[in-house]
Amino acid sequence: MQIDFRDSLKADSPRIVARVVMQDKLPSDLPRAISEGAQASRFTGKPGQVFDGFTEIDGVVVRLALAGAGKPDAEGYHAALERAGAALTAKYLTSGESTMALDAEASGLDAEQTAAVLLGARLRAWRWDHYRTKLRDEQKRTLKRIVVAGAPEGTKDAWEDAQAVAMGVEFTRELVAEPANIIYPESFVERCQERFKDTGAELVVLDDAEMEKLGMGALLGVGLGSERPSRILAIKWMGGKEGDAPTAFVGKGVTFDTGGISLKPGPGMEDMKWDMGGAGAVAGAMLALTLRKAKSNIIGVCGLVENMPDGRAMRPGDIVTSMSGQTIEVLNTDAEGRLVLCDALTWVQQEFKPARIVDLATLTGAMLISLGHEHAGVFTNNDDLGDDLLHAGKQSGDKLWRFPLAPEYDKLLDSPIADMKNIGGRYAGSITAAQFLQRFIEDDTPWAHLDVAGMVWADKPGATWDKGATGYGVRLLDRFIRNTAEG
Repeated sequence: MQIDFRDSLKADSPRIVARVVMQDKLPSDLPRAISEGAQASRFTGKPGQVFDGFTEIDGVVVRLALAGAGKPDAEGYHAALERAGAALTAKYLTSGESTMALDAEASGLDAEQTAAVLLGARLRAWRWDHYRTKLRDEQKRTLKRIVVAGAPEGTKDAWEDAQAVAMGVEFTRELVAEPANIIYPESFVERCQERFKDTGAELVVLDDAEMEKLGMGALLGVGLGSERPSRILAIKWMGGKEGDAPTAFVGKGVTFDTGGISLKPGPGMEDMKWDMGGAGAVAGAMLALTLRKAKSNIIGVCGLVENMPDGRAMRPGDIVTSMSGQTIEVLNTDAEGRLVLCDALTWVQQEFKPARIVDLATLTGAMLISLGHEHAGVFTNNDDLGDDLLHAGKQSGDKLWRFPLAPEYDKLLDSPIADMKNIGGRYAGSITAAQFLQRFIEDDTPWAHLDVAGMVWADKPGATWDKGATGYGVRLLDRFIRNTAEG
């Protein structure tokens, strides 16, 4: 979506003029028909509410739209402003209108707030129509431009910063939305190499032979049944002080998950193209951070495999040796994400010595049972890191809910013939998965595991996304870095 800036509204301004309003504070300067119409429609300015009506401005009939942004003193006000912009886009995306004006001056927004509205508007406009060839006219997107009138000083700079985040979210959505015959470990790497060209980021790629030499038997074991070779991708952005230990983001990238020999049921298996949503979020977050030139040292690592059944595939009961040297009895080949992550976590610690680690993974169905599609789960060995992530989640709208880690759960992973099993039984499945990963964290490095299984894909439109890939995690990680590493 194109964003243009003007000093004021003109006679040739778009027919749709939007204003953002605070909750329970309907502006006093609204035309009577709009003011009374909004009240009659119970419009109060709650986040995401929209009311519109026709009125005459300077002799021209326009469609005046009001978008609610909630209360300015709320912790999630930035996310609420995004919802206001997104709600406008959702309403007019297929309206037949190609342009909408945002009256920033009348909305009383500062530069950062105006940029937040524009970010939400752009994110909600994204839709993956690449393979759709027979859309009806009423289904086609028509809204392509927003004209911002009377923006306060600094808005253009704030929008450049927010636009980088938008591009990161869109890249994540693209990776997650693509089918598995298009995005697999090698093509995931190729698309990242193309997208990060000339950004200043450095990309490092490990192939099967290099991973075998490093002893990554857990990750490589997951990919044994696939004709597609596995990959490790590291994206390095060193925008902070020289010598400062980096923050590491690690993403699970199972580009398609059949379950392997522990084959999943057929219905719904097509959804498993988004089992690389954690790696997609890491790639998108790294793109956002590099495009906006984040003043921090950050490493993004994606463990990329395809989990397929064939004669070479891992069997239940097999034992694999991880890069850390710990042995794992594989009782269920559909609990494969933790096998990918454990080697990626070991590698990033030994290779880059990060100050803290955050991993993201569509790891367990149990997380969907616990939290549905409203929050991702967070597990951590460090309270400060957990608090920072929870706060960033509230600010960004990528919400988190904390779960426990404890030795009582850890013992459920004990194996009679290896160092551990890869599953812990029927109960507390998300917790035992996190306990498994914790065994690969060295020297008490601050670490957090985000189980994003319910968040990377949506069967219905949300506040800032259409049905499909949500881009969850990009704004969360970006906000986390802003709050903790760029102060």
